[in-house]
Amino acid sequence: MRPVYQSCDCYTSHSAQVVGLSAGTLAARLLELPTIELTVNSPPDAPAAPLAPDPLPPGPRGPAPLVFANFLFRPGAFLEGTRDRYGTPFTLRLSSERTVVLTDDPATIKQVFTSDPTKLLAGVGNEVLKPLLGPRSVLTLDDPEHMRQRKLLLPPFHGERMRLYEEVVRTAAERELARWPAGEPFAVQPSMQAITLEVIMRAVFGISERGERFETIAAPLRDALDAMADMRRLFVLQVASSKRNGPLSPWRRFREQLLHPADRVLYDEIAAARSDPARAERDDVLALLLAARDEDGAGLTDAELHDELLTLLLAGHETTATSLSWTLERLARHPQALARLTEEVRAGEGDDYLDAVVKESLRLRPVVPAVARYLTEPTELGGRVLPAGVHIAPSIYLTHRNPDVYEDPDRFFPERFLQRPTGTYDWIPFGGGTRRCLGATFALFEMKIVLEELLRRFDVAPETAPAERIARRAITFSPRDGGRVRVAPVTATAR
Repeated sequence: MRPVYQSCDCYTSHSAQVVGLSAGTLAARLLELPTIELTVNSPPDAPAAPLAPDPLPPGPRGPAPLVFANFLFRPGAFLEGTRDRYGTPFTLRLSSERTVVLTDDPATIKQVFTSDPTKLLAGVGNEVLKPLLGPRSVLTLDDPEHMRQRKLLLPPFHGERMRLYEEVVRTAAERELARWPAGEPFAVQPSMQAITLEVIMRAVFGISERGERFETIAAPLRDALDAMADMRRLFVLQVASSKRNGPLSPWRRFREQLLHPADRVLYDEIAAARSDPARAERDDVLALLLAARDEDGAGLTDAELHDELLTLLLAGHETTATSLSWTLERLARHPQALARLTEEVRAGEGDDYLDAVVKESLRLRPVVPAVARYLTEPTELGGRVLPAGVHIAPSIYLTHRNPDVYEDPDRFFPERFLQRPTGTYDWIPFGGGTRRCLGATFALFEMKIVLEELLRRFDVAPETAPAERIARRAITFSPRDGGRVRVAPVTATAR
Protein backbone atom coordinates (compact mmCIF):
# COMPACT_ATOMS: atom_id res chain seq x y z
CA MET A 1 0.00 0.00 0.00
CA ARG A 2 1.39 3.44 -0.95
CA PRO A 3 1.94 6.07 1.84
CA VAL A 4 -0.96 8.48 2.03
CA TYR A 5 1.18 11.57 1.29
CA GLN A 6 2.27 10.08 -2.05
CA SER A 7 -1.21 9.37 -3.28
CA CYS A 8 -1.42 12.54 -5.48
CA ASP A 9 1.62 14.22 -7.07
CA CYS A 10 -0.09 17.65 -7.40
CA TYR A 11 -0.65 17.76 -3.61
CA THR A 12 3.04 18.51 -2.94
CA SER A 13 3.32 21.47 -5.35
CA HIS A 14 0.10 23.16 -4.16
CA SER A 15 0.98 22.74 -0.48
CA ALA A 16 4.42 24.32 -1.02
CA GLN A 17 2.80 27.46 -2.33
CA VAL A 18 0.43 27.69 0.65
CA VAL A 19 3.19 27.46 3.32
CA GLY A 20 5.75 29.56 1.42
CA LEU A 21 8.27 26.77 0.81
CA SER A 22 9.70 25.45 -2.36
CA ALA A 23 8.20 22.27 -3.61
CA GLY A 24 11.50 20.45 -3.15
CA THR A 25 11.87 21.61 0.47
CA LEU A 26 8.30 20.63 1.34
CA ALA A 27 8.72 17.24 -0.26
CA ALA A 28 11.87 16.62 1.78
CA ARG A 29 10.05 17.57 5.00
CA LEU A 30 7.17 15.29 4.19
CA LEU A 31 9.51 12.38 3.56
CA GLU A 32 10.74 12.73 7.17
CA LEU A 33 7.23 12.05 8.51
CA PRO A 34 6.28 8.49 9.57
CA THR A 35 4.46 6.45 6.99
CA ILE A 36 0.77 5.87 7.73
CA GLU A 37 -0.69 2.73 6.29
CA LEU A 38 -4.34 2.63 5.33
CA THR A 39 -6.06 -0.67 5.92
CA VAL A 40 -9.60 -1.80 5.40
CA ASN A 41 -11.06 -4.09 8.00
CA SER A 42 -12.70 -7.23 6.62
CA PRO A 43 -16.06 -8.25 8.02
CA PRO A 44 -15.77 -10.89 10.78
CA ASP A 45 -15.72 -14.49 9.64
CA ALA A 46 -19.04 -16.22 9.87
CA PRO A 47 -19.07 -19.01 12.48
CA ALA A 48 -18.06 -22.35 11.03
CA ALA A 49 -20.95 -24.58 10.17
CA PRO A 50 -21.18 -27.61 12.48
CA LEU A 51 -19.73 -30.80 11.09
CA ALA A 52 -22.24 -33.19 9.59
CA PRO A 53 -21.97 -36.50 11.45
CA ASP A 54 -21.17 -39.67 9.55
CA PRO A 55 -23.06 -42.88 10.27
CA LEU A 56 -21.83 -44.65 13.38
CA PRO A 57 -19.47 -47.58 12.82
CA PRO A 58 -21.14 -51.01 12.71
CA GLY A 59 -21.47 -53.15 15.79
CA PRO A 60 -23.52 -55.88 17.44
CA ARG A 61 -27.25 -55.60 16.95
CA GLY A 62 -29.93 -56.51 19.42
CA PRO A 63 -31.30 -55.08 22.67
CA ALA A 64 -28.83 -53.04 24.72
CA PRO A 65 -29.19 -55.33 27.79
CA LEU A 66 -28.17 -58.30 25.65
CA VAL A 67 -25.11 -56.46 24.32
CA PHE A 68 -24.11 -55.46 27.84
CA ALA A 69 -24.67 -58.99 29.14
CA ASN A 70 -22.19 -60.31 26.60
CA PHE A 71 -19.69 -57.62 27.60
CA LEU A 72 -20.22 -58.40 31.30
CA PHE A 73 -20.16 -62.20 31.32
CA ARG A 74 -17.56 -62.90 28.60
CA PRO A 75 -15.66 -59.61 28.24
CA GLY A 76 -12.44 -60.68 26.53
CA ALA A 77 -14.03 -63.05 24.04
CA PHE A 78 -16.79 -60.55 23.31
CA LEU A 79 -14.40 -57.66 22.56
CA GLU A 80 -12.13 -59.77 20.38
CA GLY A 81 -15.04 -61.44 18.58
CA THR A 82 -16.68 -58.07 17.87
CA ARG A 83 -13.40 -56.67 16.54
CA ASP A 84 -12.90 -59.73 14.30
CA ARG A 85 -16.41 -59.45 12.90
CA TYR A 86 -16.80 -55.69 12.45
CA GLY A 87 -13.25 -54.35 12.49
CA THR A 88 -12.43 -51.19 14.42
CA PRO A 89 -13.83 -48.80 15.30
CA PHE A 90 -17.10 -50.47 16.24
CA THR A 91 -20.18 -49.34 18.14
CA LEU A 92 -21.68 -50.80 21.32
CA ARG A 93 -25.14 -49.70 22.47
CA LEU A 94 -24.89 -50.60 26.15
CA SER A 95 -28.01 -48.82 27.40
CA SER A 96 -30.53 -46.19 26.38
CA GLU A 97 -28.13 -43.58 27.82
CA ARG A 98 -24.80 -44.94 26.63
CA THR A 99 -23.65 -45.55 23.05
CA VAL A 100 -19.91 -46.19 22.85
CA VAL A 101 -17.59 -46.20 19.84
CA LEU A 102 -14.47 -48.24 20.61
CA THR A 103 -11.14 -47.75 18.83
CA ASP A 104 -7.76 -49.46 18.97
CA ASP A 105 -5.99 -47.05 16.60
CA PRO A 106 -3.09 -45.14 18.27
CA ALA A 107 -3.53 -42.13 15.95
CA THR A 108 -7.19 -41.80 16.94
CA ILE A 109 -6.30 -42.35 20.59
CA LYS A 110 -3.82 -39.48 20.35
CA GLN A 111 -6.64 -37.27 19.05
CA VAL A 112 -8.84 -38.29 21.98
CA PHE A 113 -6.16 -37.71 24.62
CA THR A 114 -5.03 -34.34 23.21
CA SER A 115 -8.39 -32.83 22.19
CA ASP A 116 -10.12 -29.95 23.95
CA PRO A 117 -11.30 -31.42 27.28
CA THR A 118 -14.38 -29.18 27.22
CA LYS A 119 -15.57 -30.95 24.07
CA LEU A 120 -14.59 -34.51 25.02
CA LEU A 121 -15.79 -34.93 28.60
CA ALA A 122 -14.09 -37.65 30.61
CA GLY A 123 -16.15 -36.93 33.73
CA VAL A 124 -19.39 -37.56 31.87
CA GLY A 125 -17.70 -40.56 30.28
CA ASN A 126 -17.30 -41.93 33.83
CA GLU A 127 -20.91 -41.13 34.76
CA VAL A 128 -21.49 -44.74 35.76
CA LEU A 129 -18.94 -44.30 38.59
CA LYS A 130 -20.74 -41.38 40.25
CA PRO A 131 -23.02 -43.52 42.44
CA LEU A 132 -19.95 -45.43 43.62
CA LEU A 133 -17.30 -42.69 43.99
CA GLY A 134 -19.42 -39.55 44.23
CA PRO A 135 -19.89 -36.46 42.02
CA ARG A 136 -16.74 -34.72 43.29
CA SER A 137 -14.24 -37.49 42.54
CA VAL A 138 -11.38 -36.53 40.22
CA LEU A 139 -12.64 -39.36 37.98
CA THR A 140 -16.14 -37.94 37.61
CA LEU A 141 -15.34 -34.22 37.30
CA ASP A 142 -14.70 -32.24 34.13
CA ASP A 143 -12.71 -29.02 33.68
CA PRO A 144 -12.17 -26.60 35.26
CA GLU A 145 -13.11 -28.42 38.50
CA HIS A 146 -11.19 -31.52 37.42
CA MET A 147 -7.94 -29.65 36.83
CA ARG A 148 -8.25 -27.77 40.13
CA GLN A 149 -8.59 -30.97 42.13
CA ARG A 150 -5.98 -32.81 40.08
CA LYS A 151 -3.40 -30.14 40.97
CA LEU A 152 -4.30 -30.44 44.66
CA LEU A 153 -3.97 -34.24 44.53
CA LEU A 154 -0.60 -34.33 42.74
CA PRO A 155 1.85 -33.56 45.61
CA PRO A 156 1.22 -36.78 47.61
CA PHE A 157 2.15 -38.80 44.51
CA HIS A 158 5.33 -36.89 43.70
CA GLY A 159 8.31 -39.16 43.02
CA GLU A 160 10.36 -38.11 46.04
CA ARG A 161 7.46 -38.50 48.45
CA MET A 162 6.55 -41.85 46.91
CA ARG A 163 9.91 -43.23 48.01
CA LEU A 164 8.87 -42.69 51.63
CA TYR A 165 6.39 -45.55 51.20
CA GLU A 166 8.93 -48.17 50.06
CA GLU A 167 9.37 -49.62 53.53
CA VAL A 168 5.59 -49.56 54.04
CA VAL A 169 5.12 -51.72 50.93
CA ARG A 170 7.89 -54.15 51.93
CA THR A 171 6.52 -54.54 55.47
CA ALA A 172 2.99 -55.17 54.23
CA ALA A 173 4.26 -57.72 51.71
CA GLU A 174 6.40 -59.54 54.30
CA ARG A 175 3.47 -59.78 56.70
CA GLU A 176 1.07 -61.24 54.14
CA LEU A 177 3.59 -63.54 52.44
CA ALA A 178 4.33 -65.17 55.79
CA ARG A 179 0.82 -66.64 55.66
CA TRP A 180 1.17 -68.34 52.28
CA PRO A 181 0.67 -72.11 52.21
CA ALA A 182 3.52 -74.23 50.86
CA GLY A 183 2.88 -76.77 48.11
CA GLU A 184 -0.88 -76.24 47.91
CA PRO A 185 -2.59 -74.38 45.04
CA PHE A 186 -4.26 -71.18 46.22
CA ALA A 187 -5.63 -67.93 44.79
CA VAL A 188 -3.22 -65.04 45.26
CA GLN A 189 -5.75 -62.26 44.69
CA PRO A 190 -7.01 -62.08 48.30
CA SER A 191 -3.41 -61.78 49.51
CA MET A 192 -2.64 -59.08 46.98
CA GLN A 193 -5.76 -57.18 48.06
CA ALA A 194 -4.64 -57.43 51.70
CA ILE A 195 -1.19 -56.04 50.83
CA THR A 196 -2.40 -53.15 48.69
CA LEU A 197 -5.18 -52.27 51.15
CA GLU A 198 -2.67 -52.07 54.02
CA VAL A 199 -0.40 -49.89 51.88
CA ILE A 200 -3.16 -47.49 50.84
CA MET A 201 -4.46 -47.25 54.44
CA ARG A 202 -0.98 -46.34 55.65
CA ALA A 203 -0.47 -43.88 52.80
CA VAL A 204 -3.88 -42.20 53.11
CA PHE A 205 -4.52 -42.23 56.88
CA GLY A 206 -1.13 -43.01 58.42
CA ILE A 207 -2.46 -46.27 59.94
CA SER A 208 0.53 -48.56 60.45
CA GLU A 209 -1.09 -51.51 62.25
CA ARG A 210 -4.07 -53.73 61.44
CA GLY A 211 -5.94 -52.82 64.59
CA GLU A 212 -9.47 -51.66 65.39
CA ARG A 213 -9.21 -48.39 63.48
CA PHE A 214 -7.87 -50.21 60.42
CA GLU A 215 -10.79 -52.66 60.44
CA THR A 216 -13.36 -49.92 61.06
CA ILE A 217 -12.35 -48.28 57.79
CA ALA A 218 -11.47 -51.39 55.80
CA ALA A 219 -14.57 -53.50 56.50
CA PRO A 220 -17.17 -51.35 54.67
CA LEU A 221 -14.74 -50.89 51.74
CA ARG A 222 -14.33 -54.66 51.40
CA ASP A 223 -18.10 -55.11 51.58
CA ALA A 224 -18.66 -52.60 48.79
CA LEU A 225 -16.04 -54.18 46.52
CA ASP A 226 -17.32 -57.69 47.18
CA ALA A 227 -20.83 -56.55 46.34
CA MET A 228 -19.62 -55.08 43.05
CA ALA A 229 -18.09 -58.46 42.20
CA ASP A 230 -21.60 -59.95 42.07
CA MET A 231 -22.31 -60.31 38.35
CA ARG A 232 -26.08 -60.18 38.75
CA ARG A 233 -25.86 -56.99 40.78
CA LEU A 234 -23.56 -55.43 38.17
CA PHE A 235 -26.02 -56.31 35.42
CA VAL A 236 -28.97 -54.78 37.28
CA LEU A 237 -27.02 -51.61 38.08
CA GLN A 238 -25.95 -51.19 34.46
CA VAL A 239 -29.44 -51.71 33.04
CA ALA A 240 -30.90 -49.26 35.59
CA SER A 241 -30.20 -45.58 35.07
CA SER A 242 -27.59 -44.23 37.46
CA LYS A 243 -29.23 -40.80 37.20
CA ARG A 244 -32.49 -41.85 38.82
CA ASN A 245 -32.54 -41.75 42.59
CA GLY A 246 -36.07 -42.78 43.53
CA PRO A 247 -36.86 -45.16 46.40
CA LEU A 248 -36.87 -48.16 44.03
CA SER A 249 -33.61 -47.24 42.29
CA PRO A 250 -31.04 -50.09 42.51
CA TRP A 251 -28.30 -47.46 42.68
CA ARG A 252 -29.94 -45.76 45.65
CA ARG A 253 -30.32 -49.07 47.49
CA PHE A 254 -26.70 -49.92 46.72
CA ARG A 255 -25.46 -46.67 48.20
CA GLU A 256 -27.67 -46.87 51.28
CA GLN A 257 -26.87 -50.49 52.06
CA LEU A 258 -23.19 -50.67 51.18
CA LEU A 259 -21.65 -47.21 50.89
CA HIS A 260 -23.30 -45.25 53.69
CA PRO A 261 -21.25 -47.14 56.35
CA ALA A 262 -18.07 -46.17 54.47
CA ASP A 263 -19.34 -42.59 54.17
CA ARG A 264 -19.73 -42.25 57.94
CA VAL A 265 -16.27 -43.64 58.62
CA LEU A 266 -14.60 -41.32 56.09
CA TYR A 267 -16.32 -38.18 57.41
CA ASP A 268 -15.25 -39.16 60.94
CA GLU A 269 -11.63 -39.48 59.75
CA ILE A 270 -11.79 -36.10 58.00
CA ALA A 271 -13.17 -34.38 61.11
CA ALA A 272 -10.53 -35.99 63.33
CA ALA A 273 -7.73 -34.95 60.98
CA ARG A 274 -8.98 -31.35 60.75
CA SER A 275 -8.93 -31.02 64.54
CA ASP A 276 -5.61 -32.86 65.04
CA PRO A 277 -3.17 -30.35 66.63
CA ALA A 278 -0.24 -32.39 65.25
CA ARG A 279 -1.57 -32.47 61.69
CA ALA A 280 1.28 -30.33 60.34
CA GLU A 281 3.74 -33.04 61.40
CA ARG A 282 1.88 -35.85 59.63
CA ASP A 283 2.97 -37.19 56.24
CA ASP A 284 -0.17 -39.09 55.23
CA VAL A 285 -2.21 -38.18 52.15
CA LEU A 286 -5.22 -36.92 54.15
CA ALA A 287 -3.05 -34.45 56.09
CA LEU A 288 -1.43 -33.24 52.87
CA LEU A 289 -4.81 -32.78 51.19
CA LEU A 290 -6.14 -30.80 54.14
CA ALA A 291 -3.15 -28.46 53.82
CA ALA A 292 -3.39 -28.11 50.01
CA ARG A 293 -4.65 -24.81 48.55
CA ASP A 294 -5.62 -23.85 45.03
CA GLU A 295 -4.62 -20.64 43.21
CA ASP A 296 -7.36 -18.72 45.03
CA GLY A 297 -6.24 -19.96 48.43
CA ALA A 298 -9.20 -22.35 48.83
CA GLY A 299 -8.83 -25.88 50.14
CA LEU A 300 -10.89 -28.99 49.60
CA THR A 301 -14.31 -29.19 51.28
CA ASP A 302 -15.30 -32.19 53.37
CA ALA A 303 -17.49 -33.45 50.52
CA GLU A 304 -14.62 -33.15 48.03
CA LEU A 305 -12.23 -34.88 50.43
CA HIS A 306 -14.73 -37.69 50.99
CA ASP A 307 -15.05 -38.45 47.28
CA GLU A 308 -11.31 -38.28 46.66
CA LEU A 309 -10.54 -40.53 49.63
CA LEU A 310 -13.14 -43.04 48.48
CA THR A 311 -11.60 -42.99 45.00
CA LEU A 312 -8.11 -43.58 46.37
CA LEU A 313 -9.23 -46.38 48.67
CA LEU A 314 -11.45 -48.26 46.22
CA ALA A 315 -9.63 -47.70 42.94
CA GLY A 316 -6.16 -47.28 44.39
CA HIS A 317 -5.78 -50.73 45.89
CA GLU A 318 -8.15 -52.96 43.93
CA THR A 319 -6.56 -52.24 40.55
CA THR A 320 -2.99 -52.83 41.76
CA ALA A 321 -3.97 -56.05 43.53
CA THR A 322 -5.60 -57.31 40.35
CA SER A 323 -2.54 -56.43 38.26
CA LEU A 324 -0.28 -58.34 40.66
CA SER A 325 -2.58 -61.35 40.49
CA TRP A 326 -2.50 -61.34 36.69
CA THR A 327 1.30 -61.00 36.69
CA LEU A 328 1.70 -64.14 38.78
CA GLU A 329 -0.89 -65.97 36.69
CA ARG A 330 1.10 -65.10 33.54
CA LEU A 331 4.52 -65.93 35.02
CA ALA A 332 3.37 -69.35 36.25
CA ARG A 333 2.40 -70.24 32.68
CA HIS A 334 5.64 -68.93 31.15
CA PRO A 335 8.45 -70.75 32.95
CA GLN A 336 11.28 -69.16 30.94
CA ALA A 337 10.21 -65.65 31.90
CA LEU A 338 9.62 -66.82 35.48
CA ALA A 339 13.08 -68.39 35.71
CA ARG A 340 14.85 -65.34 34.29
CA LEU A 341 13.00 -62.93 36.55
CA THR A 342 13.60 -65.06 39.65
CA GLU A 343 17.31 -65.34 38.91
CA GLU A 344 17.75 -61.60 38.30
CA VAL A 345 15.78 -60.58 41.41
CA ARG A 346 17.78 -62.87 43.68
CA ALA A 347 21.08 -61.81 42.10
CA GLY A 348 20.20 -58.12 42.55
CA GLU A 349 20.93 -57.45 38.87
CA GLY A 350 18.74 -54.36 38.58
CA ASP A 351 15.08 -54.14 37.71
CA ASP A 352 15.10 -53.80 33.91
CA TYR A 353 13.56 -57.23 33.34
CA LEU A 354 11.22 -56.83 36.30
CA ASP A 355 10.02 -53.55 34.79
CA ALA A 356 9.51 -55.29 31.43
CA VAL A 357 7.53 -58.12 33.08
CA VAL A 358 5.21 -55.66 34.82
CA LYS A 359 4.65 -53.69 31.62
CA GLU A 360 3.99 -56.82 29.57
CA SER A 361 1.50 -58.06 32.16
CA LEU A 362 -0.31 -54.71 32.06
CA ARG A 363 -0.30 -54.87 28.27
CA LEU A 364 -1.75 -58.36 27.95
CA ARG A 365 -4.03 -58.25 31.00
CA PRO A 366 -5.04 -54.60 31.57
CA VAL A 367 -7.40 -54.38 34.52
CA VAL A 368 -9.54 -51.59 33.02
CA PRO A 369 -10.84 -52.37 29.52
CA ALA A 370 -11.31 -48.84 28.16
CA VAL A 371 -11.48 -45.12 28.95
CA ALA A 372 -14.35 -43.03 27.61
CA ARG A 373 -15.00 -39.43 26.56
CA TYR A 374 -18.47 -37.96 25.95
CA LEU A 375 -18.76 -35.77 22.84
CA THR A 376 -20.48 -32.42 23.36
CA GLU A 377 -20.52 -31.63 19.62
CA PRO A 378 -19.91 -33.44 16.32
CA THR A 379 -16.20 -34.23 16.23
CA GLU A 380 -13.88 -35.72 13.63
CA LEU A 381 -11.91 -38.59 15.11
CA GLY A 382 -10.00 -41.12 13.06
CA GLY A 383 -11.34 -39.73 9.79
CA ARG A 384 -14.98 -40.10 10.86
CA VAL A 385 -17.28 -37.39 12.23
CA LEU A 386 -19.02 -38.76 15.31
CA PRO A 387 -22.23 -37.11 16.55
CA ALA A 388 -22.67 -35.28 19.82
CA GLY A 389 -24.01 -37.46 22.60
CA VAL A 390 -21.96 -40.60 21.94
CA HIS A 391 -18.88 -41.78 23.81
CA ILE A 392 -15.54 -42.37 22.12
CA ALA A 393 -13.58 -45.01 24.01
CA PRO A 394 -9.95 -45.95 23.42
CA SER A 395 -10.06 -49.69 24.09
CA ILE A 396 -7.07 -50.49 26.28
CA TYR A 397 -7.72 -54.21 25.90
CA LEU A 398 -7.85 -54.18 22.08
CA THR A 399 -5.12 -51.57 21.57
CA HIS A 400 -2.71 -53.77 23.51
CA ARG A 401 -3.62 -56.63 21.17
CA ASN A 402 -3.40 -54.64 17.95
CA PRO A 403 -1.14 -56.63 15.56
CA ASP A 404 -0.23 -53.41 13.74
CA VAL A 405 1.43 -52.25 16.96
CA TYR A 406 2.64 -55.44 18.66
CA GLU A 407 4.20 -58.40 16.90
CA ASP A 408 2.59 -61.66 18.03
CA PRO A 409 0.30 -59.63 20.33
CA ASP A 410 -1.23 -62.59 22.21
CA ARG A 411 2.17 -63.84 23.37
CA PHE A 412 3.47 -63.03 26.85
CA PHE A 413 6.93 -61.77 25.94
CA PRO A 414 8.47 -59.26 28.39
CA GLU A 415 11.57 -58.95 26.22
CA ARG A 416 9.60 -56.77 23.82
CA PHE A 417 9.89 -53.92 26.33
CA LEU A 418 13.64 -54.37 26.58
CA GLN A 419 13.79 -53.81 22.84
CA ARG A 420 11.40 -50.84 22.60
CA PRO A 421 9.97 -48.28 25.01
CA THR A 422 6.28 -48.14 25.76
CA GLY A 423 4.34 -45.82 23.45
CA THR A 424 2.30 -42.90 24.74
CA TYR A 425 -0.74 -43.89 22.68
CA ASP A 426 -0.34 -47.66 22.25
CA TRP A 427 0.51 -48.69 25.86
CA ILE A 428 -2.26 -47.12 27.88
CA PRO A 429 -3.11 -49.20 30.99
CA PHE A 430 -3.46 -45.95 32.95
CA GLY A 431 -5.29 -43.93 30.29
CA GLY A 432 -3.65 -40.81 28.94
CA GLY A 433 -3.55 -37.07 28.47
CA THR A 434 -4.62 -34.84 31.35
CA ARG A 435 -6.73 -37.73 32.66
CA ARG A 436 -3.88 -40.22 33.07
CA CYS A 437 -4.14 -42.03 36.39
CA LEU A 438 -2.59 -39.98 39.18
CA GLY A 439 -1.37 -43.13 40.91
CA ALA A 440 0.25 -44.75 37.84
CA THR A 441 3.84 -44.28 39.02
CA PHE A 442 2.97 -45.44 42.53
CA ALA A 443 1.21 -48.55 41.18
CA LEU A 444 4.25 -49.58 39.11
CA PHE A 445 6.52 -48.88 42.08
CA GLU A 446 4.35 -50.97 44.42
CA MET A 447 4.02 -53.89 41.99
CA LYS A 448 7.77 -54.20 41.56
CA ILE A 449 8.47 -54.14 45.31
CA VAL A 450 5.85 -56.83 46.03
CA LEU A 451 7.17 -59.08 43.24
CA GLU A 452 10.74 -58.66 44.50
CA GLU A 453 9.77 -59.66 48.04
CA LEU A 454 7.74 -62.62 46.77
CA LEU A 455 10.43 -64.07 44.50
CA ARG A 456 13.11 -63.72 47.17
CA ARG A 457 11.02 -65.85 49.53
CA PHE A 458 9.30 -68.35 47.25
CA ASP A 459 9.82 -70.53 44.23
CA VAL A 460 6.69 -70.24 42.09
CA ALA A 461 5.83 -73.58 40.47
CA PRO A 462 5.19 -73.62 36.71
CA GLU A 463 1.54 -74.15 35.84
CA THR A 464 0.28 -76.34 32.98
CA ALA A 465 -3.43 -75.54 33.39
CA PRO A 466 -5.05 -73.33 30.72
CA ALA A 467 -4.90 -69.59 31.19
CA GLU A 468 -7.49 -68.21 33.57
CA ARG A 469 -10.39 -66.52 31.85
CA ILE A 470 -11.24 -62.89 32.42
CA ALA A 471 -14.03 -62.13 34.88
CA ARG A 472 -15.55 -58.83 35.90
CA ARG A 473 -14.99 -57.60 39.45
CA ALA A 474 -16.45 -54.14 39.93
CA ILE A 475 -14.85 -52.10 37.13
CA THR A 476 -11.86 -54.39 36.67
CA PHE A 477 -10.96 -57.37 34.47
CA SER A 478 -9.81 -59.98 37.02
CA PRO A 479 -8.55 -63.58 36.77
CA ARG A 480 -11.61 -65.79 37.11
CA ASP A 481 -9.99 -68.10 39.67
CA GLY A 482 -8.08 -65.38 41.51
CA GLY A 483 -4.66 -66.21 40.01
CA ARG A 484 -4.02 -69.68 41.41
CA VAL A 485 -0.40 -70.67 42.00
CA ARG A 486 1.71 -73.13 44.01
CA VAL A 487 4.79 -71.95 45.88
CA ALA A 488 7.63 -73.42 47.93
CA PRO A 489 9.66 -71.43 50.47
CA VAL A 490 13.24 -70.62 49.55
CA THR A 491 15.91 -71.44 52.12
CA ALA A 492 17.76 -68.48 53.59
CA THR A 493 21.01 -69.47 51.85
CA ALA A 494 19.30 -69.53 48.44
CA ARG A 495 17.95 -65.98 48.69
